[in-house]
Amino acid sequence: MKRHFYLGRLYDDAAGDLGETPFTYDPDDLTTHGVILGMTGSGKTGLGIGLLEEAARKRIPALILDPKGDLTNELLHFPRLAPEDFEPWVNPDEARRAGKTTAELAAEKAALWQKGLAGWGLGPEQIRELDRVGYAVYTPGSTAGLPVSILASLRAPAGDWGTQAEELREQVASTATALLGLVGYADLDPVTSREHILVARILEAAWRAGRDLDLGELIMQVQNPPFEKLGVFDTDTFFPPRERFGLAMRLNNILAAPAFQVWTEGQPLDVGALLYAADGTPRHSVFYIAHLSDEERMFFVTLLLTALESWTRKQSGTTALRALLYFDEIYGYLPPGANPPSKGPLLRLLKQARAFGVGLLLATQNPVDVDYKALTNAGTWFIGRLQTQYDKQRLLDGLEGVSGGLDREAFDRLISSLGKRVFLAKNVHEKAPVLFGTRWVMNYLAGPLTREQIPALNALAGAGATAPAPGGVREEAAPAARNPEAAELPGFATRPAVPAGVEEYVLPAALAFAEAARRAGVQATDPDGILYRPELLAQAEVRFARRKYGLNTVLKTAALVPPDELEGLVRWEDHAREPFDEGVPDTRPAPDARWEELPAELAAARGLAKRARDFKDWIYQSASVEVWHNPHLKLYGGPELGREAFLARCRKEAEWKAREEAEKQRSKYERRVATLKKKLERELRELAEDEAELSRRKMEEMGGYLDTVIGLFGGRKRALTGALSKRRMTARAKEDVEESKAEIAALEKEIQDLLDELENEVGAIEDRWEELAADVERIPVTPYKKDIALEYFGVAWVPYYVAKGRLLRAVG
Repeated sequence: MKRHFYLGRLYDDAAGDLGETPFTYDPDDLTTHGVILGMTGSGKTGLGIGLLEEAARKRIPALILDPKGDLTNELLHFPRLAPEDFEPWVNPDEARRAGKTTAELAAEKAALWQKGLAGWGLGPEQIRELDRVGYAVYTPGSTAGLPVSILASLRAPAGDWGTQAEELREQVASTATALLGLVGYADLDPVTSREHILVARILEAAWRAGRDLDLGELIMQVQNPPFEKLGVFDTDTFFPPRERFGLAMRLNNILAAPAFQVWTEGQPLDVGALLYAADGTPRHSVFYIAHLSDEERMFFVTLLLTALESWTRKQSGTTALRALLYFDEIYGYLPPGANPPSKGPLLRLLKQARAFGVGLLLATQNPVDVDYKALTNAGTWFIGRLQTQYDKQRLLDGLEGVSGGLDREAFDRLISSLGKRVFLAKNVHEKAPVLFGTRWVMNYLAGPLTREQIPALNALAGAGATAPAPGGVREEAAPAARNPEAAELPGFATRPAVPAGVEEYVLPAALAFAEAARRAGVQATDPDGILYRPELLAQAEVRFARRKYGLNTVLKTAALVPPDELEGLVRWEDHAREPFDEGVPDTRPAPDARWEELPAELAAARGLAKRARDFKDWIYQSASVEVWHNPHLKLYGGPELGREAFLARCRKEAEWKAREEAEKQRSKYERRVATLKKKLERELRELAEDEAELSRRKMEEMGGYLDTVIGLFGGRKRALTGALSKRRMTARAKEDVEESKAEIAALEKEIQDLLDELENEVGAIEDRWEELAADVERIPVTPYKKDIALEYFGVAWVPYYVAKGRLLRAVG
């Protein structure tokens, strides 16, 4: 039972009160998914927060879609339960209406929470358990929280097109629908819409080849598709270039819009990184989308669901809950009788994710607008108070369709009796439904937070460096005691502002202090402080692509330039460094760090823009890769191949060509040998006949000798003449035999000579191809300017340890 979620206590319907029996829930039951239904004020948000708290205590990671801002409250837990922790988050209007100061209201809230939790056997120890996971609030399309980059959403998904083509095509369709919906193409039919067909085909062509796309490349391919036909028609006939240009312009308008730039920055939609930190700590990633338009929400939700679907397919099977997706309000995303872009990936996750331990928990206060047929796979239903009789009847209709044999009258009675914070739990893994009251949540329920409050919320959770948290410092996250010599440290306590439009990054300390001190020859056990010094960080992704060579390689180039090297022409090669991994060059600053003043070279946005062009020009002029080439075999090999690996490939191809040529020679020689063998067989037959004739003649000659002897004694001369004639015939037969043997010997020699000649020719062929296989050269390939993309460019705050009056660089 230790793994079970503690959600509340069983509710005695007859007594109309909570009992003492805890209501617990096995989280593994969520692999069959769950639904929370309840009107405003039913306690639906409290139940959802409670479920997420229990997931945090059990170190179960979660993705949380928060369309209204309620679930941001999951970050508001304070182990000390001190009023000053609550004060930044209490509602000033509530305090004003009550005629109190915010401090007074905060004290009341702290006391209320302390008392409420105590009544459920909860306290600081359990609150600390909530930090077994990390927290962050992401704001797609905004920098109020942690921004989210959608560019990764066009990356080739995981999956085998040979065995999973249907699922991958559904993912293609969902991505295309979401993207087109963002640019104003609503309610597209994937079968009849030319725009949808074209974009989907472009995505599928790239993803089948294992190639990632970005929005810029997609726009280019809309204008110049990488295929000649769509169906049986030429692409230009099916979708004329002028009309394709209109679609490209719509897509480009988004890419060019300044407001869209934030969509390309920040955390990529990498589900693995959103669920787990680099050190393996589980995460609860909240996606606050209240500020987005309906089209933008649908776009982002679809991309996130599609990314989760792709990640899920890469996991091994399990019956335990591996990760949770909590969707706080599915109104409009899973409607009956309609197919918005989000519905496809939601349906697929509901059907398939359970096998991989991924659970969906879907909440709504609109039971009328839910496709109950789609929720057939939901094993757990938490049903709270409903607003109208129609809502209740619609829910009962839906439940009847989902689970056969529903006792409608009994369910009607139970649902009608529900009070605030009382829910009916219907779980297919349990024998019967039960009523329970939700427990007091450990997080402070401040209500929906605004976008302006998100920076402080992330700072409170230690997610990013957007703003200092206004109070509410957690005990376990309390800063270390301030160094008494801090006032003597160089720099300023306040971080200098960078110009508008200039990116900035806080680099992590890659070297531990002990290693930095050892390298500098400084004898010290601890630093006096940390100083951040500004430098120019430039990093680009360079794609080398040549279809002729079969080349499609991406390399990264990075440089870190100190300000004093920016006065004249920058020698980028002197400042080259290992590229940063994605997401690395932006961390939270060290507590109590000092900041060096921003020099003029880094304080002018226009000058930095010029440096960015200069950096890309340097890459264009200096970057290259070498492609292996065998001109005889017409083979090419990318830079990832070593010489021996490419030679092995050439030898294999040459062996095949040598065998092919040798077979042709063998065929030619075999025809000649076959002709000679026929002659040989004929001669062998003639030899047999001649030898038989010779044997017969010898017998006749022997008989003739006897006749001659008898004739001589009898005085007959004719017998002597006959004997001489038979002797001549025997001699001729013998000559015929010798002649046949000579002919046979000649034929056998000719056949052997041909076979020897064939062997020599085959050997020569093999030697020649072996020599050709070894004839390889290297062809340098430089990038096109369009294939050089800046990944990071801006002010990098480089950490230095301050020790014994010296600055020790903490970045390699």
